[in-house]
Amino acid sequence: MAAKILLLEDDINLSELVEEFLIDEGYEISLVNDAEAALNLAYEKHFDLWILDVKVPLGDGFSLLKELRQAGKNTPAIFLTSLNTASDLKEGFDAGCDDYIRKPFELVELALRVESILKRSFAHKNENYEDLGDNYKFSLSSQILYKDDKALTLPSKEIKLLSLLLKHKNRFVSVKQIFEELWDYDEEPSELSLRAYVKNLRKILGKDSIINQRGRGYCYDRG
Repeated sequence: MAAKILLLEDDINLSELVEEFLIDEGYEISLVNDAEAALNLAYEKHFDLWILDVKVPLGDGFSLLKELRQAGKNTPAIFLTSLNTASDLKEGFDAGCDDYIRKPFELVELALRVESILKRSFAHKNENYEDLGDNYKFSLSSQILYKDDKALTLPSKEIKLLSLLLKHKNRFVSVKQIFEELWDYDEEPSELSLRAYVKNLRKILGKDSIINQRGRGYCYDRG
């Protein structure tokens, strides 16, 4: 099935050129030329990727993407723009884009960027997740914790601990095994640190999500 792409570009010649090129590459394209039309279409239809010009009628690409992100829309997005300062770049990524292509650009470069993002996106969708409740999920393959489909940044040992407990869900993992898994051979294991990691994970996942028993260790338990 062809990936569906929303293309926002108000330059008629460029938009037709890009549309034709991407169709030839095997994608299904919906072309619009103003921010309002793009916003409406992004709400109405599912897309695998948004390609957004920044300077467009009835708004701008940065504000458009910010609004969509705030509404919980997580479709990957690429900005096309003639803006090229560091502050413009920062504004684009702050708005929530995944990539940023400066005009003028080669169509081959656009194709490579599109392919890269779609591969990443589809891989993300096909991962196996542990549903942790309250819109949290954890990918055992990529070792990433998500909240509302947004990746959270956690210290590496907390991620390792969560992964270990999920692999042994509803079974106790001994403190000895946790020490062996979390600490490198040249590090000194710390029970105080372990308790801190557990406390932090409980703050995120619920105070009853991880239980511990003296002599048995720790267990992830969602009932």
